[in-house]
Amino acid sequence: MSIDLTYQFIFGAALLSLLCVLASAFTRRIGAPVLLIFLILGMLAGEDGPGGINFNDFELAFLFGNIALALIIFDGGLGTRKDTFRISLKPALSLATLGVILTAGTTGAAVHFILNLPWLESLLIGAIVGSTDAAAVFGLLRNAGFDLKERTGATLEIESGSNDPMAIFLTITLVEVMQLAGSENQVWAIAGEFVKQMGLGLALGYCGGVVLSYLLQRLPLITSLYPLLALAGGMSIFGLTALCGGSGFLAIFIAGAMLGNQSLPHSSDIHRFHDGIAWLSQIGMFLMLGLLITPSDLPPIIIPALFVALILIFVARPVAVLLALLPFRYPWREQLFISWCGLRGAVPIILALFPSLAGVEQTKTVFELVFFVVLISLILQGWTIARVAGWLQVALPPSAKEPEYLQLKIQQEQDTEIFVYRVFAGSSAQGCKLHQLPAIEGSQVVGIIRRGVLVDEHAGKTLQSDDQVMILAASPHADYSRLFVPASNHKNNFFGEFVLNPETKLAEIGHAYGFDVSELDADCSVSQYLVKRFHGKPVVGDALKIGGVKLVVIEVDGGQVVSVGLKLRAK
Repeated sequence: MSIDLTYQFIFGAALLSLLCVLASAFTRRIGAPVLLIFLILGMLAGEDGPGGINFNDFELAFLFGNIALALIIFDGGLGTRKDTFRISLKPALSLATLGVILTAGTTGAAVHFILNLPWLESLLIGAIVGSTDAAAVFGLLRNAGFDLKERTGATLEIESGSNDPMAIFLTITLVEVMQLAGSENQVWAIAGEFVKQMGLGLALGYCGGVVLSYLLQRLPLITSLYPLLALAGGMSIFGLTALCGGSGFLAIFIAGAMLGNQSLPHSSDIHRFHDGIAWLSQIGMFLMLGLLITPSDLPPIIIPALFVALILIFVARPVAVLLALLPFRYPWREQLFISWCGLRGAVPIILALFPSLAGVEQTKTVFELVFFVVLISLILQGWTIARVAGWLQVALPPSAKEPEYLQLKIQQEQDTEIFVYRVFAGSSAQGCKLHQLPAIEGSQVVGIIRRGVLVDEHAGKTLQSDDQVMILAASPHADYSRLFVPASNHKNNFFGEFVLNPETKLAEIGHAYGFDVSELDADCSVSQYLVKRFHGKPVVGDALKIGGVKLVVIEVDGGQVVSVGLKLRAK
């Protein structure tokens, strides 16, 4: 390769990446899924587009794709909070296992009858598109400016990190079965492979997370090296697990989740660094898919692929969600939204390369079909996901989010950090004196920064808008965080016109607003009633209609409802 050609490749890759980043700002205005833009730019750069790049190296694409996918899953683990496991671990794991199997089976059956392919090849395509890409989902929701109800968000968050290993396992297993067609003891071989992959993934992921956490806490490194240590350690866990025959993707997700819930030096830097790496990986993945596809070869597959995609979106995913969540009694609105969040993205791109590398027949058909399923999913689900969240009332207003804060590690004190919160206009902290802030064991306010200057004798000071409050604590406390949540014009519209005492009896509400509660437990308090109706796990935003009013959960502490809103016009 000549020097000029090397520089051309560098310039081309950098230019495409730059265009993707700039395009992401444009997509926020029109509500388009940003991954769709990356895909289109890759196609324009390909051999049928103005870029004219002829790229068909499946082995290189497979290598790059595995690295990128591991980085994306690692970032997903880092962002998974331990509280989400308390709320939605079992239902999310049901979706990640039973849900993926049901989705793959239903989609595979559709492929068999629509394309008239053999059953094994049809089920292989179903397995390839069986997992969701919640990273894309949350990217779209962040752009829309709201958050999900905690139960819904936690379910999707855990499912996204744990369903990829199942889809990968199904794909690899089906490829091996196709290569060993006719051999004996296939069922036992598949069961043994499943136990091996998942068992090693869990064990090595946990052990690797413990070791990596210890190194990050104990090694005295230059600040900029902590994110690199986390990156190199995570990829080492991924590679070692894969070499041992386990699921490297499950291992790296578990390691990431362990690190994300530890008190680590410069944890904010680690999270920001890996968020950027994950976005770069997403960009590279979809650009690569666009380059690998030859649009002029696609017309014969368009109509059958469209039918397969519609069956996946409107039949396979909803049925899988309904059956997987049946024991957990999820509200129907949340089930519908989780069904609609079956967005296909990075994982099918990589899995579609497995058959070609294994020498399976019909690889071109498999890859083109998967491409169309991803494309239609991005267009149909990606473009409407924000509207669907609002329509199904699973979205919370911005005020329900945690406030942003700076986090500074205290040297030689592994469990102690300084958190710096900003006082937003209209927040509960504005106008408070420091002695009025809640006293929390192990925490103390150490100073106020006002207009860039540390305030002297701050103890008696009243907090003003844009003050920076420094708190010494072992971890960020919700008791403090709630005080610094910025005000929102949408809060009252969402949570209601009034705030009720959670110990108020249902009979009192019925008497005050003129409706009959005889069919209900009239002596039950509002808090008890909500906890009972939501099966012991209420979350912020849960709502119930009673008569002509609606009760909305505003705040939950330890599984108990401690603040309830009342809306007079229940819809």
